[in-house]
Amino acid sequence: MLMHGLPDITPLVSSVQETPEPIPTTVKGTIPTWIHGSLLRNGPGKFEFGNQHYNHWFDGMALMHRFQIEDGQVTYRSRFLCSDSYTQNSERNRIIVSEFGTLALPDPCKNFFQRFLSRFEMPKPTDNASVNFVKYKGDYYVSTETNYMHRVDPDTLESKQKVDWSKFIAVNGATAHPHFDPDGTAYNMGNSYRNKGAFYNIIRVPPERDGPEDTLEGAKILCSIAPRDKSKPSYYHSFGMSENYVVFIEQPIKMDLFKTVTGRLRGKSLNEGVHWDPNQETIFHLIDKQTGKEMPVKYYTKALSTFHQINAFEQDGFLMLDMCCSDDGQSINNFLIQNLRQSGEALDEVILKLSLPFPRRFVLPLNITSETLLEQNLNTRPDSTATAVCRTKNQVFCTFEDLHGEDLKDYGGLEFPHINYARYNTKPYRYYYGCGFRHLVGDSLIKMDLESKKFKVWRQPDLYPSEPVFILSPNAVEEDDGVILSVIITPVKDKSTFLLVLDAKTFEELGRAEVPVNIPYGFHGVFNSSA
Repeated sequence: MLMHGLPDITPLVSSVQETPEPIPTTVKGTIPTWIHGSLLRNGPGKFEFGNQHYNHWFDGMALMHRFQIEDGQVTYRSRFLCSDSYTQNSERNRIIVSEFGTLALPDPCKNFFQRFLSRFEMPKPTDNASVNFVKYKGDYYVSTETNYMHRVDPDTLESKQKVDWSKFIAVNGATAHPHFDPDGTAYNMGNSYRNKGAFYNIIRVPPERDGPEDTLEGAKILCSIAPRDKSKPSYYHSFGMSENYVVFIEQPIKMDLFKTVTGRLRGKSLNEGVHWDPNQETIFHLIDKQTGKEMPVKYYTKALSTFHQINAFEQDGFLMLDMCCSDDGQSINNFLIQNLRQSGEALDEVILKLSLPFPRRFVLPLNITSETLLEQNLNTRPDSTATAVCRTKNQVFCTFEDLHGEDLKDYGGLEFPHINYARYNTKPYRYYYGCGFRHLVGDSLIKMDLESKKFKVWRQPDLYPSEPVFILSPNAVEEDDGVILSVIITPVKDKSTFLLVLDAKTFEELGRAEVPVNIPYGFHGVFNSSA
């Protein structure tokens, strides 16, 4: 249930200083001594240069964080990514490089004619990789959704190399949410823009390096998929993957390529070209990972919006696709900085416009043939309320089942999902973790039991947790044997950040490491084990 009179969270989306050298933390309670490694997190950390301000939360300059855990003690350091965007903006003390929601203004030092001509230049993609830490061939990169990533040293957080996807394969970008096979083979997705319009591409990156300088060598496009409308491809933040299939969700959040290309001429930023079309259905595309072929059967459902998948697995001739989704796709434009910094009634109005994200399961029947009966529910799984009905021999219309009870609504739904990925990704599983969203950012941590649809909650007043990251304990037997790590920040007390460690089974606090710094609310991260 969404609240009225929610607190002002302006400090959570305000610029901070970096902490490039490790500093100690104060540990309260106990942090298990079996945890060896570092939680690496990414997100925006600077929202203005000079007197120019970014408009959208996604625009802020990437600030990388490292919580090093060893022998029950924790140190913290952070560093701004030395991207071209950050460097150029810093040198000129103004916004030189356009971001998702902010159009860089023409250089005032140019004469009128030069400024006029600059409006006809194609916007250069940003290398401000602020979304996630990702791993390819054993190396860590920070990533956004353009063609640029940065290889970084996971110990010092120093930027080592800018890497351009388009130098290796014909794509104009890639998501910050790759999936991995057990052998380390990585899968991702990225768009390409050709003379014939846009295409969605499934990317595969091999698990091993051929040499010390190797980055994305050997990356291949496994499959290209034509959008429903090649001039208005769908926006996607991630995708699903089961043991044998990549699942692409073509949702009706559309990118108008004409508006994108002409945005600079019209004085509009990239986000102005993104719109929600509730009259279009969502399409699930299945791509065989072995053959690279798109399956002829397409699965449809009503218009929905999704940012993150929870898991996908195959069982008894069905593919279960679990994801967090909402019934309205306009939320991407709700995260303007001005909205996040509202208070009082103005903040209530922003909150009222939100469509809450909820965990849902779609059950996709895999064995569709010319003999399959039409207009009958093909989902024969016991205790499942999802439906799948053949409309034609290559079209199946699906409805979802909820992966939660009614009481999750009291916590604002769930996003930033996480599972025991190492052992249960692409497999039947019982537990997932996430953030409850009774505010514009997460304000609780939730553990959901899929068998009972009951959940455990960690929530404290004025504390805002980041995406939970699960770490498997040594000699783990059960799925939830391990801990949850989350970075907790608050807008009401200066320099009161802490790393929270929960017992993943009981969801009780084991300990916390208090850091005397301010950290803005970030996006995603990973645990880099040194065990």
